[in-house]
Amino acid sequence: MERSIRFLACLACVVPMGSFVRTKRDTTENLLSTEVHSAPAQRWSMQLPAEVSAAAGEAAVLPCTFTHPHRHYDGPLTAIWRAGEPYAGPQVFRCAAARGSELCQTALSLHGRFRLLGNPRRNDLSLRVERVALADDGRYFCRVEFSGDVHDRYESRHGLRLHVMAAPRIVNISVQPGPAHTFRALCTAEGEPPPALAWSGPTLGNRSAAVPGPAQSLGHQVTAELPALTHDGRYTCTAANSLGRAEASVYLFRFRGAAGASAIVVLLGALGLKALLLLGVLLARAARSSAEHPAAQDTPPRPQAQESNYENLSQMNSRSPAAAACSP
Repeated sequence: MERSIRFLACLACVVPMGSFVRTKRDTTENLLSTEVHSAPAQRWSMQLPAEVSAAAGEAAVLPCTFTHPHRHYDGPLTAIWRAGEPYAGPQVFRCAAARGSELCQTALSLHGRFRLLGNPRRNDLSLRVERVALADDGRYFCRVEFSGDVHDRYESRHGLRLHVMAAPRIVNISVQPGPAHTFRALCTAEGEPPPALAWSGPTLGNRSAAVPGPAQSLGHQVTAELPALTHDGRYTCTAANSLGRAEASVYLFRFRGAAGASAIVVLLGALGLKALLLLGVLLARAARSSAEHPAAQDTPPRPQAQESNYENLSQMNSRSPAAAACSP
């Protein structure tokens, strides 16, 4: 009996860490049997940072590593990244590795800007995003799938947030008609942090009023309104945040007739001045072309071709001075 107790004590000594021993009596109650059950050394888990920041136009790295309970797994696997929400969000990247291969062949890369940076065989799904833009701002989720002899998969539930920072950019500037033959100007800019907008113009009395833009819920766009344009001239919208500033202008010119009423309103946006200069160049070329060929303009009308009342009147004026008082 003493020898049996020593034998059981020895068995307990060699049991590896992470295991447990269960001892029970058999039906004869004379012998003791010992079972060693191995506890799982690893379970499924994903390790990601809460947030990654990157400047617009630069590259961003989305780290993701994982553990799994299948030791020495070398079967086929698939690595996936989603955007927006886990399990159901659209895929932005997917690659697959064959059995025993460490090369994960890319099957999907949204706009060609996503590529695998880590090695899934070494439990690393890290992703690189090239030329990030404000549209890439949001949450991303990594996922790995095993197939073949082992069918198992795991996906991060909370993911990480890609925070894209960008200097201001004015996306739209316009003038719209207001009540009682007035005009108002609108300026929309985007950036992260959201930019502050300010108007400047010929009248110091005008103040800008910020109003929610159509994409205000995204947190990147802001719209400011100049409610009354009372004087002709240049009105400039300036957008600024901690990363920089941008500005664009709109021009208001009203040509008034004899009665003082506005006949034409010319509105030029950020490129309006260039358009006005181009129009001036074209008019200058036309005038120079007319000056180089004066004979074509001074050719007298043919007597047999009475094409208009003006020509008939010209002929009458050459014969009768009294007819010059008549208007065509």
